[in-house]
Amino acid sequence: MVKEVSPQELHSLLNTDHEYVLLDVRQPWEFDICHLPNSINIPLGDLGKASTQLPDDKDLVTICHHGVRSKQAAILLEQCGYQNVISLQGGVDAWARDINPKMERY
Repeated sequence: MVKEVSPQELHSLLNTDHEYVLLDVRQPWEFDICHLPNSINIPLGDLGKASTQLPDDKDLVTICHHGVRSKQAAILLEQCGYQNVISLQGGVDAWARDINPKMERY
């Protein structure tokens, strides 16, 4: 079962010394509109072949627009053997609404 984190919980996690890899699985045009700082963009359709490029010693946080693709990405990564995968509930839309109201939305 995929572990999920709310925008508020992720915001708190990112303000610790623990290192997270923020993996945005939206399309590049979506990523260009808005994204969380320090996130990397690998579209969900490319994730299977690119998954081996991700670090397996860090927690991965999957991110999309509303939280659906990020859950799919988390499931795929877990099937590829990644242990610590978390999906952002509500995606960047919820992040913009709840954490950073100045963030561009679409």
